[in-house]
Amino acid sequence: PPLISYTAAVLGNMLPIPIILIFLQHVFNWLRNFEKTKRMVESLERRAHLKGKTVEKYKSLGLVILVAIPLPGTGAWTGALVASVLDIPPKKALSLIFLGVCVAGLFMLLLSHGVKSII
Repeated sequence: PPLISYTAAVLGNMLPIPIILIFLQHVFNWLRNFEKTKRMVESLERRAHLKGKTVEKYKSLGLVILVAIPLPGTGAWTGALVASVLDIPPKKALSLIFLGVCVAGLFMLLLSHGVKSII
């Protein structure tokens, strides 16, 4: 059923987000101590800053949009990375990412089930 699918997708997508928001910077700081992983962290942070330009331009709406667009390189995990790199407070980021996941879930629900079957 569409409602169960939607709920499971949103909850499954959100499950790792609080952990990412809370611990990502700590993990990145630790990984910077090792030469092999230091470059990987720097690369991820560069990408996050590039995607973060939209977030910085549109503020909170930018993070929602980044998460809500169902394309490769966007989504909740990328939104959490960007929020963490841009030092957006975790509580605020969590609510914005949740809103973006809900919007993306609606897009996908409508695409996969069609408008008529939902209504």
